Amino acid sequence: MKIYRIFFSIILGIILFFSFQRSFAASADTVSIYSSAMKKSIKCVVILPYSYNNQVNKFPVVYLLHGYSGNFSNWIQKVPEIKNYADQFQLIIVCPDGDFSSWYIDSPADSTMKYDTYISKEVPHYIDSSYRTLNDRKYRAIAGLSMGGHGALFLSWRNETIFGAVGSMSGAVDLVSTKTKYNIPTVFGDSSQIGNIYKYSVVNIVRNKIDYVPALIFSCGIDDPFIVSNRKLNSELLEMKIPHTYVEKEGKHNWDFWSNDIGFQLLFFHQFFQKKY
Repeated sequence: MKIYRIFFSIILGIILFFSFQRSFAASADTVSIYSSAMKKSIKCVVILPYSYNNQVNKFPVVYLLHGYSGNFSNWIQKVPEIKNYADQFQLIIVCPDGDFSSWYIDSPADSTMKYDTYISKEVPHYIDSSYRTLNDRKYRAIAGLSMGGHGALFLSWRNETIFGAVGSMSGAVDLVSTKTKYNIPTVFGDSSQIGNIYKYSVVNIVRNKIDYVPALIFSCGIDDPFIVSNRKLNSELLEMKIPHTYVEKEGKHNWDFWSNDIGFQLLFFHQFFQKKY
């Protein structure tokens, strides 16, 4: 893993060096995307690379999810340099809103909460209809932090025709271990309904979903409370011989870790988009 970090750091550094030689300035707009499933409009940040308005070509898209108690503006406010990455990797970054604690699922306990449908179907449909995108799973990725890390992994496995690559940072990948916290009983059903929480946990989903594997990267700080569950997920994937990249490094469950890690995840996606099929 140390070699991996050094290698990615060198590549990222080279890209940053040459990118900053150009005066690109990506744009960030806030749009409202209507959800037919939930009968409401929901805000979303869309980051376009500088070249979007100066070229006629189409672009790959990365959907970037926020964490528990967050919102659609978190990434652009906490990590403003993310606009530079849109320029450097020539991609569109979409930051949808996942509500305070939706966990990015269609809630079995609340019929008005359908964030699986919204994020995996309604938002991509809007983006592909409104922007020049490469409308193919080979050019579409999803990532997120904490609750969003769980959401990205969960949605990518459930929507194999939509997302070709996935990333998680400090993901809450084992919901059973936190079944009484983070509004989980309300979203998934009373905590006594442990079956609901179990079947929605990523560490359990991977055991039953091996016919499709997205290009996968996930990471966690060694001082993060979710490190145990991320190590568990890594072990599950290794045992099942599912290809993936897992990174542990210094860090806690905070924006210092996520702002540092997002560049490496976007580089991973950039390399995935460059693959020749």
